[in-house]
Order: sequence, then C-alpha cells, then structure tokens
Amino acid sequence: MYDEVVAAYGGLDVIFNNAGISPPEDDSILTTDLEAWNRVQAVNLTSVYLGCKYGIPLLLERGGGSVINTASFVAVLGSATSQISYTASKGGVLSMSRELGVQFARQGVRVNALCPGPVNTPLLRELFAKDPERAARRLVHVPMGRFAEAEEIANAVAFLASDDASFITASTFLVDGGIHAAYVTPL
Repeated sequence: MYDEVVAAYGGLDVIFNNAGISPPEDDSILTTDLEAWNRVQAVNLTSVYLGCKYGIPLLLERGGGSVINTASFVAVLGSATSQISYTASKGGVLSMSRELGVQFARQGVRVNALCPGPVNTPLLRELFAKDPERAARRLVHVPMGRFAEAEEIANAVAFLASDDASFITASTFLVDGGIHAAYVTPL
C-alpha cells in the first residue's frame, strides 16, 4: 500500500491509522476468551504498529510528517461497560503513540493519539442509539449531550495532520464532548 502511495504521489506526508473493532465476545476479563482477545488486539493495536513501522521510515525520507493514531477516550478512563481487549488495545495505541512522538520528534515526525468519544455512525446507531433508553444511558455521560459527528472527528484529524499542529507531538488529543473531564448525572 505504501509503495503504491509513494509511486503515485512521490512520497508520504501523513499517516492516519484508524482501526477498531469491539465484538460482543469482548466483554469482562472473566468471559473474554483468548481468541476474542487476540482478534481485537490484531485489528486495534497490531495494525497501528504495522502502519507506523512501515510508514514512519517513509516520513523520515521526506524530512518529517504527521502520524495520527486513533485510540479512544476509554484509553484514558476505562470503560464502564466491560470490553477488556478493546480498552487494553486502545491504551496500547495511546502509549505507543506517546513513545513514538517522543522518539521521532527531533527528526520532524509528529505522532499523536486521537481519542474520540462516541461518534454518530451507523454502527453506533445500530448498537446503542436505536434503543432510546440505551442511548440515554450513554449520553448522560457526555457533557455536550450528544454523540460526535464523523465530520468533527475528521476536522481534528485534519488539524493534527496540518502545519497548524506543528508543535504538537506525543499528545493525547481528546475529542470526546467532555467525557474525560466531568462527572455527569442525569438532568
């Protein structure tokens, strides 16, 4: 994939590693089997590792660039609804991003972890929002009182990829409607 990008565009300037699954088999540590654990880790963490391992050298060839790795707000807080492998994998993405951001900063490569809150996507609507009671249980924790729109997350990615973020690296970039900062009770 990277070879095709370099051939078509002459180089690589930005990497956006955005992968994540959270299957129903990923639950409590007491019930999640090793197969479910490994599948989530492979998609959510190993894919980001591979994207960085093979992409960062191409950024270095160009004299720098930006890497945005999608973690999650649960990497900072933990999840009230157990999803042990998902939470651990996103914590791994957060830690790896911080380390890479420090390691490559003086070579002009910025690496940041994007930590979105719940986003109004078809999957979220299918899992939570189609049932107003389930949606309300989640929304009560979001100070802004709504799910993020995909465009809002895309705008954060565009910012981190841009020169406007030239002094931001090894950062935990929370775009979560305030979930991380507040204890919220129903109105």
